[in-house]
Amino acid sequence: MTDTTRRTFVTGAAIAAGAAAATQAGAAPQSGNAAAATTPAAAAYPKPPYPVQRQPWPGLASKMTPRPDHGETSYKGSGKLAGRKALITGGDSGIGRAAAIAYAREGADVAINYLPAEEPDAREVMALIRAEGRKAVAIPGDLRDERFCRRLIQQAAERLGGLDILVNNAARQQTRPGIADISAQDFDDTMKTNVYAPFWLTKAAVERMGAGAVIVNTSSEQAGDPSPDIVDYALTRAAVLNFTKSMAKQLASRGIRVNAVAPGPFWTPLQVSGGATPDKLRSFGETTPLGRAGQPAEIAALYVAAADPSLSYSTGQIFGSSGGNGQPA
Repeated sequence: MTDTTRRTFVTGAAIAAGAAAATQAGAAPQSGNAAAATTPAAAAYPKPPYPVQRQPWPGLASKMTPRPDHGETSYKGSGKLAGRKALITGGDSGIGRAAAIAYAREGADVAINYLPAEEPDAREVMALIRAEGRKAVAIPGDLRDERFCRRLIQQAAERLGGLDILVNNAARQQTRPGIADISAQDFDDTMKTNVYAPFWLTKAAVERMGAGAVIVNTSSEQAGDPSPDIVDYALTRAAVLNFTKSMAKQLASRGIRVNAVAPGPFWTPLQVSGGATPDKLRSFGETTPLGRAGQPAEIAALYVAAADPSLSYSTGQIFGSSGGNGQPA
């Protein structure tokens, strides 16, 4: 098999997998209020009750039922990020994967970071990025290590030929019934993944970024309306919101914008790998006005907007997508 044939085969396999994912999501059993859909595509997305399932942390999108829709077959780009160089943490699955697909289809070269255990999902993303004719860079590693975070920025910039966009998206979420059940190791792992890593990565990135660069952080509706069983996670999402606003002010004079996206309940491996109890998972997203969890494909455009050069007056902004539950404070 020639290199060209091999690339075509791998790309085709990934696209086929994406198509199957979207079909599976659309074909899932429906329940609840059908009027909760806001577009024809959204009407096909699965609603609670969802199948109860568990995976070991960090989980794989490819093993979820129904499999999430990341926009593999639906996202259409229009050149908004042409020529940009982006690094996305947690880019193998969930919201990070949706952002990686969207960025590539908007003309960006994309590097993704993920844990080694997530390699199967990452390979699919690499193929989808390359299918758009964009450079794809995979850099696995643990963001809880400050030295790795510095190397990640260095390697991404070197292999992409620059760094215009940093998306701090990777997160850890583990449900615990009470504060007594949150061990020191739990707390440390969550803080290092969700707060320390964005701090370390941003610190290293701004040394390489020039005017026109953008940092996009992932916060959550949990920043303003925390659930009682993910106390440490909710705390970190509030910290990221504050970090976004303060860094936007600090970096404005250098022409570097900093925005955040605040998702509500989204159907990602974060939930099935310990982020929700089985009971909560079954009814996940049911209490939103739209009556269901969001699919990653439904938030990708906000990550594009947060980094879009044409929105050059938007910094320190919080782009929300919570199914009708409002914005975090």
